[in-house]
Amino acid sequence: MTDHAITVTGGVTPRGRFPHAKRAGEFVYVSGTSSRRPDNTIAGAEADEFGATRLDIAIQTRAVLENIGTILAEAGCTLEDLVQATAYLVDMNDFAAYNAVWAEYFDETGPARTTVAVHALPHPHLRVEIQAVARHPGPSVPDDSTTNTTEEQP
Repeated sequence: MTDHAITVTGGVTPRGRFPHAKRAGEFVYVSGTSSRRPDNTIAGAEADEFGATRLDIAIQTRAVLENIGTILAEAGCTLEDLVQATAYLVDMNDFAAYNAVWAEYFDETGPARTTVAVHALPHPHLRVEIQAVARHPGPSVPDDSTTNTTEEQP
């Protein structure tokens, strides 16, 4: 079996020693992805001058799916190639808005999906994180290779 680490240069730096995704044979496994931007700001998170925050699950969900799309593009895939996704929500009261955004991208023919509640994510302003699996439409890649690009990635 072939495997291939995918790290997008210019994208968000993972908060640990792992790639944005890993290709194993015909599958691409996308690491947990948030709405964090390359400059470490968070889409859908605003704080006023007094420190009060406004966290928007719809904006964050859109940003997460766009970030996954960017990672998949680096791997030679698109969101249409997703076969499975697991979403982690900090608050299940956000489920309806998260689900509505999901429906902007996918219908009943989209990837299998599981959504679970978690106590916390790596930053207190994050409301959602998604990990995913895609089926690559092309041939396998050579063993132990790494792809890096200079394209900007979320």
